[in-house]
Order: sequence, then C-alpha cells, then structure tokens
Amino acid sequence: MKILITGGAGFIGSHLCDRVLELNNEVICVDSLNKYYNPEIKKNNIKHNLKNRNFIFVRADITDKNQIEKVFRKYKIDKVVHLAARAGVRPSIENPEIYIRTNILGTLNLLELCRKYKIKSFVFGSSSSVYGNNKKIPFSETDKTDNIMSPYAATKRTAEFFCRQYSSMYGINIICLRFFTVYGPRGRPDMAPFLFTKAIDEGKKIKMYGDGTSRRDYTFVSDIVGGIISALQLDYRKSGFEIINLGDSRTVELKEFISIIEKTTGKKAIIEKLPLQKGDVPVTYADISKAKKLLNYKPKVSIEKGMEIFVGWYKKNKKLYS
Repeated sequence: MKILITGGAGFIGSHLCDRVLELNNEVICVDSLNKYYNPEIKKNNIKHNLKNRNFIFVRADITDKNQIEKVFRKYKIDKVVHLAARAGVRPSIENPEIYIRTNILGTLNLLELCRKYKIKSFVFGSSSSVYGNNKKIPFSETDKTDNIMSPYAATKRTAEFFCRQYSSMYGINIICLRFFTVYGPRGRPDMAPFLFTKAIDEGKKIKMYGDGTSRRDYTFVSDIVGGIISALQLDYRKSGFEIINLGDSRTVELKEFISIIEKTTGKKAIIEKLPLQKGDVPVTYADISKAKKLLNYKPKVSIEKGMEIFVGWYKKNKKLYS
C-alpha cells in the first residue's frame, strides 16, 4: 500500500513514517521544510529512512496546488494522512493569515486532489484546541466547539468542516483525529516539554504562565501514532466520516509537569511566573471512549515514563538544537 503523509518530516509525521514503513507499506513523505523552526531538525528526523527503497521524500508546500498535484499524478496513492500544518496557538494570534493559508487552503487543496484522483481514504490531524474554553470535562466529540480561543483552533475546526463536506459530497472516507498535547522524542522545540527540559538542563529560567494549576492531557507520540495506524486500518464501510479524540485521558497540572522534569533530569527548575497568555485554556482532557470503541485505542505510556524517554532522547540530541 502506498501512503502519502504530509508533514512527514515533522514531529508526529516522522514517527508515523517509521511505523508505516515497519508495516511494509510505501511512504510518500511530503514536507515544505519551512522555517517555523530549524529545517535541519526535520531533515534529521527522516535521514535514517532516505535509503529505504519504500520511502520517497518530496519537498513541496500544500498551499501550492500545482506542486502537490504533481505528487498525486506521479504516485498511485492509496491513502492520505494529512499532518502538515502551521502549529502553535500563540504564533497564530500574531500572524493569523499564514495559518489560514496553510491549515485551511492547504487542507482544501488535498481534499480536492483526493476527489480528482479518486482516493477514498483520508486521515486528518486535528487538535484538541477546537474545544477552546470548554467547561464540560472530559471533552467529547459531541461537545460544542463555539468557544474557540485562537486563530489556530479556528483553522483546525474549519478544516474539519471541509473534511465533512468532502466526505458527504464525494464519498471520501475521512477521519479527523483530535490530538491532545503530543510530546516525545523529536518534539517541536517551541513546545513546553522541550522548552522546560532545555531550560532546566541548562540552569536557565522557565516561564510559567499562570499559577501552575492549568492542566493538560499529555499524550506520548507512540500512542498517537498507534491511533493513526488504527484509523488507516478502520473498516470504512461502517464509517464514512468520523471525528475521534486521541489523548491519554489523564490531566497533569503544570506544576506537577515541571516537577516530573526536575526528577527526570535531577536538576531544580528556576521558575519565572508570568500572567496567562491570550489563547491559553485552563484544561484539556480527552474523553477517549469513542477511540477505544472504533480504533481499539489504548494509550500505554504514562507521563512519567514518557518524559523519561524524552529526556533521554534530548540529552543525546541537544547539540542539534543549540
């Protein structure tokens, strides 16, 4: 089977490429290698696969439909996993236009090409941010999403609407997976697990926004990849279109998270307390009952074990991020 993975050189995408190859499938890895963070990091994420005859890397931008159509035309793609996106809540507030272009127009380009080339299986990487400041916890797929807190979240929800439309109108089988605070090896350098680990390791201040009681549903990357693989294998004759949460279904307070890093690194954090930032939400917490039912999804990696793995990886690779 030939699977197109957009954003395949990124954090989650590169891990997914590894797993899809392990299952003896062919991977068409598409990534623009943009400068949101150092492109050399992304190149490093996939370099071990470049000599694999079942792995093809294409540098292309999903906002350029002509570029992407060349990929669809050249390779007989069976399924698409769409992970390419402009990520990050706070940067989306500063520059919403690029988020709209990448996350909405880019997704629409891919859906149009799936329609044109009659590809019937599409998995979309959405985000728990679509729940916004939801008062009901844990967050369920049936909850309202009308209290969105950032342009990033708005673009992800809009992309979900387009996915639903294309599934209904053109018979494309689509699963939108709402990821909850993914972390692990190769994690983005702008995310809290990396920023905090790096600062504590170097004896520098970490910025703690709020009083430390905000809670996140941290989900280890291998559990997320397992959920994506199950979505690819789902019997679509019983589906058509689905939105499914992928999380650990356990919340960790920010203060506890910092404490876990301290224990794992053996170093004390120097904390700079700051006010909450725009776009931040007090809690993310996934109801994963639907994922358990449809995908047989069972997260396996605890936050303690996951951060132990992450810190070990960081220590071996930190020179790349200096």
